[in-house]
Amino acid sequence: MAPERRLHISRTEHSILDNEFSNVRERFDQEMRWMEDEMERFRTQLRDHDVFSKGPTSQARTYFDLNSPLIQETANGREIKLRFDVSNYAPEEIVVKTVDNKLFVHAKHEEKSETKSVFREYKRDFMLPKGVSPERITSSLSRDGVLTITAPLPAIEEARGEKMIPIAHH
Repeated sequence: MAPERRLHISRTEHSILDNEFSNVRERFDQEMRWMEDEMERFRTQLRDHDVFSKGPTSQARTYFDLNSPLIQETANGREIKLRFDVSNYAPEEIVVKTVDNKLFVHAKHEEKSETKSVFREYKRDFMLPKGVSPERITSSLSRDGVLTITAPLPAIEEARGEKMIPIAHH
C-alpha cells in the first residue's frame, strides 16, 4: 500500500457560485445535445437488432465516461474536477489526502461550551481514474466554502484507424 499523502489546500477569493451559474444554460444545452446523440445511437442499434446481442462496447463506455460532468477539457488537456461543499468548516478543519488510487476529503468540527456541544463531520472518498498522478492533484477552497480538487488526466491513445489483417494461405 502506498504511503498516505496529504494535499495542500490553497484559498482563493473567487466565489464558485458566481462563476458556476454563469454557464449553466450552456452546460444544460451541451448535456441535452449529448442525450439526443445517445438516443440516436440507441435508435440505430435497435434498428440494426444488435443492441441485445452484444454487451456495451469499450468505445461506448469510454465515450460515456469521458463525457461525465466531472471531466472537463482545458487548454492543457482533460482534467477531473471534483467539488465539495465544506462551508460549515474552517480551512484548518479540512484534510485532503490520497492513499493509493483513492482521494479522501475529511472535515471535522467540534465546539463545546457549558450550554451546548456541536460536532459535525464530513467524509467523502473518490476512486481516482487510472493513470491520475497523486502528485499533480491540486485543491483550492473558495471564500464561499466550496473545495475544488482538480487533477490532470493522462492522454488518451487515439484509435489507430483501419488495419488490414493478412490472410495466411496454406
